[in-house]
Amino acid sequence: MVEVKNLTMRFANQLLFENVNLKLVRGQRYGLIGANGAGKSTFLKILSGEIESSSGEIVFDEGLKIAVLGQDQFAFENYTIKDAVMCANKRLYEALKEKEKLYMSEEFTDEINERLGELEIITAEEDPNYDCETRCEKILSSLKIKDFDALMSTLQSADKFKVLLAQVLFLGADALFLDEPTNNLDLEAISWLENELLRHEGTLVVISHDRHFLNKICTRILDVDFKQIRDFAGNYDDWYMASTLLAKQAELKRDKTLKEREELENFIRRFSANASKAKQATSRAKALEKLELEEIKISSRRDPSIVFRTNREIGNEVLEIKGIGKAYDKQLFSNLELKIEKNDKIALIGANGVGKSTLAKIIAHAISPDSGSIHLGATIELGYFPQDTSNLICENLKLYEWLMSEKFKDLDESRKCLGRMLFSGSDQEKMAASLSGGEKHRLMLSRLMLERPNFLLLDEPDNHLDLESIIALGEALYNFKGVVLCISHDRELVSAFANRIWHLENGKLTDFRGTYQEFLGENDG
Repeated sequence: MVEVKNLTMRFANQLLFENVNLKLVRGQRYGLIGANGAGKSTFLKILSGEIESSSGEIVFDEGLKIAVLGQDQFAFENYTIKDAVMCANKRLYEALKEKEKLYMSEEFTDEINERLGELEIITAEEDPNYDCETRCEKILSSLKIKDFDALMSTLQSADKFKVLLAQVLFLGADALFLDEPTNNLDLEAISWLENELLRHEGTLVVISHDRHFLNKICTRILDVDFKQIRDFAGNYDDWYMASTLLAKQAELKRDKTLKEREELENFIRRFSANASKAKQATSRAKALEKLELEEIKISSRRDPSIVFRTNREIGNEVLEIKGIGKAYDKQLFSNLELKIEKNDKIALIGANGVGKSTLAKIIAHAISPDSGSIHLGATIELGYFPQDTSNLICENLKLYEWLMSEKFKDLDESRKCLGRMLFSGSDQEKMAASLSGGEKHRLMLSRLMLERPNFLLLDEPDNHLDLESIIALGEALYNFKGVVLCISHDRELVSAFANRIWHLENGKLTDFRGTYQEFLGENDG
């Protein structure tokens, strides 16, 4: 068990949370939720011992083994992939490496044999089933990483993150602390991870902005809000219903208190000078003094107001893909024949590396296909949200200046679009270089609202967004009067808007006309 006692955390003058008391018990899987900046990652870092709290303490059961999902993708560049995972158990890894070195000795002295015996004891203690290498390879294979002896430095960023995830799963710890474990994972890998975590018998604390993931694995929710961390039974949807009910009850209680106070004040005002009512007025005054009006607590959650409008109505011709193909080291796809029609809201799904972003870039004319052609209708005005926005956002401009650059000159409208994406007046004066990943995505969405295209081409727009923003984005795409083609691994987002599914796999694209749930039903979930 992990016990949190009277925990308070401040950064300079900002209070994140205070007097937090929690018991995190074995067998429970806790989803840690809250607005960006509320203190989720900070709380997880305090639990893992990475940083210290302002006051309070964390008490662990004696001998509790903890595994923390690392965030430094470049920490193991000179390791092989397999070694990077195995070294999560430092004692076992060092024993295995030393044994390997000693077995290469030209002669086995008594000293070497004695040391080998000691190392064998360590190995047996840390790996009683003698299956550590098999477990390591099984985890990596499940994450679609095959060349175990390749150096970490040869991997793409997404695969490096998978290795960090494999580390914590390999360790077999009693308590897992995971910050955004579904980042960089495709739908298949997320589903595998869910099943792994459901089998975990210890304690799990996980931060995620994936609502489906939280609903699938969580038995309890820790909500970081109102400068507190509150513990709710159930999954994310259970928390939402419970927290909504609590907020309503608090509102009703406050309204009742306000009404009672008003009645007491009116009585005192009317009868305090009346001799026959003076005693009653005095009694009412005492009651008024005892009446406590709870302070209104301000939530750190903010719901963005995402509304995509169009400048121009779409004609009958939208987009036609004729025989396109593209290859890099390998053939991604070939001879694709597709047509997008009016009112289509398409979700493009598939594993990482199959070519989804490449197809989006071809449609956006950011790159050329090796073969075939793309034809956009004459009425189409394309709004493109690439996965990597670093080359688009000019970092030496203030937010409103970047939004107004080129053809958008309306300052008031620019500021309104920024405000809808939760950039306050002072935030709008920030330099774009200072923005976090989530803020850059909100800035890009502000730009799309200002542009008013009638065809939205979005490549993982939900990356770095919090749950409230993802929900708002799903509603905005559903209500949009134009055409949508969106790449996402977020099942709740896809379910919110899509009426057509493109599934790219092994160079072939399956075109399914229907919702995501219907697609899953046709494909056995």
